[in-house]
Order: sequence, then C-alpha cells, then structure tokens
Amino acid sequence: MRTAGRTQHSKRGIAIIIVMVCIFVLAALAAIFAAYMKVEVRLAANSNNEEEMQWLGRSGVEKARWILGQQLVVPNEPYDSLNQKWAGGDCETNEVLADATLKDNALGHGKFSITITDTERKFNINLALGNDAVLQQAMILIGVDAAEIPTIIASVQDWIDRDDTMHVNGAESEYYQSLNPPYFAKNGPIDDLTELLFVKGVTPEIYWGPNSTNHPMQVFQTKSPLRTGVLPNQAIATAGLVDIFTPISSGRINLNTASATTLQMIPGLDANMAAAIIRMRSGPDGIDGTCDDVPLRQPGGQDLINIGLSAQAAQALTQYCDVRSSTFEVQVDVEVGVSKRRYYALLKRNSPKDVQILSFRWE
Repeated sequence: MRTAGRTQHSKRGIAIIIVMVCIFVLAALAAIFAAYMKVEVRLAANSNNEEEMQWLGRSGVEKARWILGQQLVVPNEPYDSLNQKWAGGDCETNEVLADATLKDNALGHGKFSITITDTERKFNINLALGNDAVLQQAMILIGVDAAEIPTIIASVQDWIDRDDTMHVNGAESEYYQSLNPPYFAKNGPIDDLTELLFVKGVTPEIYWGPNSTNHPMQVFQTKSPLRTGVLPNQAIATAGLVDIFTPISSGRINLNTASATTLQMIPGLDANMAAAIIRMRSGPDGIDGTCDDVPLRQPGGQDLINIGLSAQAAQALTQYCDVRSSTFEVQVDVEVGVSKRRYYALLKRNSPKDVQILSFRWE
C-alpha cells in the first residue's frame, strides 16, 4: 500500500512539473508574440505616418533656412556667434526672430525640433592636402602616438590626392585591395568625414576621440583590420578627428564658434591664446551662448591685440579666419504619435534670400 501511495505522489509531482513547464513555455511564447506585435504596430504606425514625418522634416529645414537668412540682416551684428537664435541662444535682438523657436514646433499631427550647427567651427579636411603642418598639428592635438603620425598624414593625403603615387609611409589602392574586404583609395576630396575610418592608421579611437565607445557602430568597423583598443600607456584623447575637421565649409574658421581645440589649428595660436579667445568671447560669465557674450566683430581686430596677440599675428589671422559662417548642418527631430525620425540637411547661405539645400537625408 505504501508503494502504491508513493507512486501516486510521484505521478502527481511529475504532472505538476509538466504543467509548470507548459505554463512557462506558453508565457515565454506570449511575451515573444507581444514583442513582435509591438514591433509590427510601430512599423505600421511609421508606415501610416511616413508622409507626414517627411513633410515635418522638410518644414524644419525650411524654418532653419528662414532663420539663417534673417540672421544676416540683424542690425549691428556683422558676425555669427553662439548666443544667436540659429545656434540656440536666447538673446535675439532681431524682432523678426524674437518669437522664433527651435524646439517643439507643433504642426499638423506632430512636432519638430531643430538643431543648427555651422561647419566653419571646424577646419576643412580637404584643405589639408599638401599641408603636412596642419595634419601634424591635428595629430598632436588629439594625442596620437608620435610613431603613428607619419603614416596617418601620408595616408590621408594619398586618400585625397587624385593620383596613385604613394607618399612615403602612405597607402594607395594597392594596400587597400589587400585587406578583407578590399576597397579602393578615394583619390578625391572627402565628401563624408567618416571616410577617414577607411584610411590606413586611422582607428575609431583616433577618429571619435573620447566618444570612441559612445556612437553608432559603422558597418565596416567590425571588419576593419585597423581597429584597435587603447594601449595600456596611451593617454586618453580629449578630442578626435571628428571634433576638429569637416569635409565641407568655406575654408575659414569662425572665431566666434570654434572650440579651443580647433582654434589651435590656426597658425600662430597656441593653447593659451585659444583659451584667451574663448574667455573673451564668452563674456563675464565665462559661458558661450549667453546674453553677456562678446563676439568678435572682425578676424584681425583690436580685440585680439588686447588679449596679447601681436598686430602682425592678428592681421595674419584674416587669411585663415572669419567671424561669419556660410555652411550649416541642420538636424530635425520629428515626432508624429509614437513615430520618431531624425532628418539631416546641409545648407549653404549665400545671402538673406539665397540659402541653398545641398543635401537632405534621414535615419
């Protein structure tokens, strides 16, 4: 009798375990199904909102064009600076722009927010062709190992120049064809700065700087034989190539918007002078983009002499610098219901009524 009772209890225990396993499997399947349904609902919503999101994105670009055009006609402001409306500043003196807003612009069933960044705050990488000093300074500023600098400089110039003649320590298509996967050297101007990640010697750490682990992974990076980690004794970079270079700009650096690192790319400006320019233009509170900013009104003026630059050096800056910007990157963040999308545009400002759209894309 005891044996029969034990057998009965064992059968009940097994049945309970089977029931629990079934419940667990069904719960897991339900969770997976719910996740798939959530994705399907989001995709359906995006599909339904596709046209409206695109029009909102284009509306954001048009508003950016209008703001940039209006900025040129603001009285007594012959410059572009970080405390102006287009840059997100809140001290606009132009009555037309006083009520303009970059954030949460409601339109139709959604809204959009705009971020405008001038490219003249960086150095044009395509102007570095044949200029070893510029590239040398850039490598020093971002903390590249001295032994790697000659390879990177020569390889960047080989990438940009139009021939297949290799610089000493450089690389042309013959080298890149030996990689897996193989590819050809550009042999032309850089159109997108991420092309530098294809160049021999340029690692994600050198390109992104301190943000090397905090950005969307590029497709080719996981396959790149040049991708390396930070060496044990390697200094942590405070900037990367992406922070000081741009592929498209007028070629002149805007003294009112450039970072201290970029300012040191200008011949004749060291770290102390770059810091002095930042302090001067930031005003009494020492913060860029606020109402007490004191933007430079001309690239070689008395203001630079007052902070220690010689008259000759200040005058020489007019060759490399400006206080106006003409090329701008626009980011438009769009929301329609649960759907979100980010649009990008590149604008070229020629006059108040001529702000051209050079490119428009989304992700």
